[in-house]
Amino acid sequence: RGYFGEKVALYFAWLGWYTYLLGIASVVGMLIFVIGITVLSSSQVSKEICKANTTIMCPLCDQKCPFWLLSDTCTYAKITHMIDNEGTVLFAMVMAIWATVFLELWKRQRATVVTKWDLYEWDDDEEELAMELINNPLHEPRRYQHSYFRSTVVILLVLLMIAVLIGIAHALVIYRVVAMALFTQSASEFIREHANTLAVVTGAVLHYLTIVIMTKVRRALRGRGALLPLCSSVLHKPRTFAQRENNFTVKIFTFQFFTNFSSLIYIAFFLGRINGRPGSYVRVAGKWRLEECHPSGCITDLFIQMATITILKQTLSNCVEYLVPWITYSHKKQKLPKKKNTILGEEEEEAEDPCRQWWLSNYQLNEVHHFSLFDEFLEMVIQYSFTTIFVAAFPLAPVLAFINNLVEIRLDAIKMVHLRRRMVPRKANDIGIWLQVLEAIGILAVIGNGLVIAITSDFIPMQVYKYTYSPCATGNGTAPDCLSGYINYSLSTFRTRDFEPHMRLPAQLPGFARQGVTEYRDYRNADDYSFTVQFWHVFAARLAFLILFEHVALCVKFIAAWYVPDVPQSVKNTILDEKHTKLQKGLRWVTADKV
Repeated sequence: RGYFGEKVALYFAWLGWYTYLLGIASVVGMLIFVIGITVLSSSQVSKEICKANTTIMCPLCDQKCPFWLLSDTCTYAKITHMIDNEGTVLFAMVMAIWATVFLELWKRQRATVVTKWDLYEWDDDEEELAMELINNPLHEPRRYQHSYFRSTVVILLVLLMIAVLIGIAHALVIYRVVAMALFTQSASEFIREHANTLAVVTGAVLHYLTIVIMTKVRRALRGRGALLPLCSSVLHKPRTFAQRENNFTVKIFTFQFFTNFSSLIYIAFFLGRINGRPGSYVRVAGKWRLEECHPSGCITDLFIQMATITILKQTLSNCVEYLVPWITYSHKKQKLPKKKNTILGEEEEEAEDPCRQWWLSNYQLNEVHHFSLFDEFLEMVIQYSFTTIFVAAFPLAPVLAFINNLVEIRLDAIKMVHLRRRMVPRKANDIGIWLQVLEAIGILAVIGNGLVIAITSDFIPMQVYKYTYSPCATGNGTAPDCLSGYINYSLSTFRTRDFEPHMRLPAQLPGFARQGVTEYRDYRNADDYSFTVQFWHVFAARLAFLILFEHVALCVKFIAAWYVPDVPQSVKNTILDEKHTKLQKGLRWVTADKV
């Protein structure tokens, strides 16, 4: 605070507090993950999949793809159960509460910190007005303005920006479709056997590269002023610098959020649900059929995507974030010639004023701008989004974020002190619009995790089977587990003669598939392929769980927000004492004047 000012100090205060509480979430996440590992082979569903060596599944592509056995996905089924179990639901609820408690405790921490700095009642609007009056005693304050036309233009530009990012997500979907088709036709047996997994992993890497490229494009456009049509003061006409900064923050965060999450949203909520069925697939350009979920379950795709992007962002991105300023600074130092003079045939460095040398060394550091701190906040808030929104599919997200932040705090400090010029110190008594952004992410986390459990996970179908159709529900007490028979319940039968005309079936079918019947994961009738009663039962259960989960989680969030006061009692009492002292002094002057 003493060197960089309150605004930078509050960033580090928030980052330290976030990392501190992230340690608690990471312990819970690691515990859930370890429990998942311990029950890796005990799942009845996994056991049935591993024993299903006579269950023939439909080919995964149109050309040269063989029929395959359900037991081939035994390993992936165990991994899926490791992340898709009852503990996942509990952890999603815990993280929804954690997000609320974190923000409420941060408000208390902020109040304590700014009270020590004597900035609790500081007003940036009043400060800016005071500076204007000091520079010009005749200054007239800018009036509040609002234009519905300008707001409409901004909304249209934002929607256009989102449409472009959704288009990029569609391009990633097309890549996965084409890659799946190419991998399944590869000459390598390993690539053919793991075509789906390779398509998911390479798609995740390509998504990460897209995030990096779009981040570079955003910064380049910002530097050239190309983002002015969206963020300029001509459209918004903000009164103060803080308002202009808030407008910029909301729009750029929206851009970055959709860049990071558009592909994840597709994988979580649309993958495998809009691709049709065998014999009537939905196709891209009438040629490539939309990909299906991973044979072991849709949540596996989301887990792989989340793990790949998170690990790459927290390793490669951090290395680049530190190495680029360091290399730039080192290069600038090497290019500067040293002033030398010759005395008695020997070269000696010219003696200079120590203060001048210090000024020159500071001038040689990398430049900073108004958005330097904004970029640091944006990076951490995006990480917070990854840690909370889809945590039900990736319980290790808090653990990786915690480890990353332990390094991030030191890297940010090194960059600011040793590699960059000092930012212009600015006063602040909070983190600004970022607090509202974090609160919005907390609500999105409840909605996102509820949708992941209700739609992406197999948790709801298994519960419907367990309490409606299982041997336990029908009164058959001889079954070793209530989920016995779930796999057959979740599969549908398909006749190979109903495949599309251009579908190339394997030349020789396995001996036990001579009858021309295969199976696929869905709830459809065998005669006309219409949805079964079980499908509507599962659909109703998914919807009911989603409504119940979100209402309960939001109620718990609101109760937690009410239960934990935003401002500690000690801070309230300190402010009360200060007001009382000021009033006492004022009354003494009034009494003295009357006397």
